[in-house]
Amino acid sequence: MARLSSVKPRLGTLRPRLAQRDDARAEMDRRRELRPWRKWYKTARWAKLRWAVLVRDVFTCCRCGVIGADTSQLVADHRKPHRGDEALFWDFDNLQCLCGACHSGAKQREEQATAWE
Repeated sequence: MARLSSVKPRLGTLRPRLAQRDDARAEMDRRRELRPWRKWYKTARWAKLRWAVLVRDVFTCCRCGVIGADTSQLVADHRKPHRGDEALFWDFDNLQCLCGACHSGAKQREEQATAWE
């Protein structure tokens, strides 16, 4: 009768992945500290401003024209990136309603392209 060979444990390959995840989390924390304006998005003032923008734009994406029935999928986007400028961040006229797809796709690519100029 043939002998069964033992299966080599693969748990040794998980350790580097966990370390990479910890490194990535630490990098995210470091970036968050470098961008203190990110906490402005978690304020009641931002929630009111966001809602006012969505109502003004009739819950319609300014790029593709999709009407968002689920308001959690709509984004109050800054037309001109504020890059930490508080006055520009809170400027009602600098905000537009975008659907999640437009905000995460074309708009982000445009902003990243202009960031290097």
